[in-house]
Amino acid sequence: MTSVLSFPIALWDHPCSAADQQCALDALEQGSVLLFPQLRFPIDEAEGPLLSPAIAAKSKNVSLDGSSGRLRGSSAGEAELRLLRGMMQRFAASSTALLGHLLPRYQAGLQRARTSFRPVEIARRSTSWRKDDTRLHVDSFPSSPVQARRILRVFSNVNPHGQSRTWRIGASFESVARRYLASLRSPVRGASRLLAVLGITKGRRSAYDHFMLQVHDRMKADLDYQSAVEQIVFEFHAGSTWIAFTDQVSHAAMSGQYALEQTFYLPVACMQDPSQAPLRILQRLSGRKLT
Repeated sequence: MTSVLSFPIALWDHPCSAADQQCALDALEQGSVLLFPQLRFPIDEAEGPLLSPAIAAKSKNVSLDGSSGRLRGSSAGEAELRLLRGMMQRFAASSTALLGHLLPRYQAGLQRARTSFRPVEIARRSTSWRKDDTRLHVDSFPSSPVQARRILRVFSNVNPHGQSRTWRIGASFESVARRYLASLRSPVRGASRLLAVLGITKGRRSAYDHFMLQVHDRMKADLDYQSAVEQIVFEFHAGSTWIAFTDQVSHAAMSGQYALEQTFYLPVACMQDPSQAPLRILQRLSGRKLT
């Protein structure tokens, strides 16, 4: 079972001891969630009106491309968009500072990707089964291949009404992989290149990306697995922050509203123990190279 390990950190630039750094690194790579129950992300008074589902228009999330500054998923006016961009940029910078102090080993290879704001209530949201994040899954991005990189995410619950964000957390990645490996199909020759040429994917999918997309879908489509697998329910309280390798941690977001999330990519080679990576686990179980 995945565990949740708590750290008494209340500042985003908190100087971490070598012992805390090693503890966090070991736990994270072994598939634990790192929890910071006192680490609140501050919302400025002027940003208060942004805490409304209307800011996301018809989308479930607002996303920020850090390199271009482009916002997607909001139909707000120019003044609100400036506030929203500023809030999300502050969260991106805060998340980067936290990882720099807590996980310095990763700094050489860590790549900051998109930032998202999630103002819409998760529970009772109408969506397809494949996009239904209330079903246990591991993360894999259809349009953004990761190739030989990990998906590391920082979340912060900024709900102004004190509502928790509820997750189900399931079994280890290796147990998930063993359950579905025999049903995974090899990629069609030339499909990866064609998807990239047509602009459907941002870069070429590796065999690993292909397999991980199938694991994601197999998990969500398997209702027997969803109900029967050993799992825990965990409440991430308002004002708390947490970190996880979401390509490894089996998770489902059941309820909650108003959260910020920062995605990072980390090359497998930058890990302390690359054998813990889903890529290495799938290669070992399948007996084949996937990147």
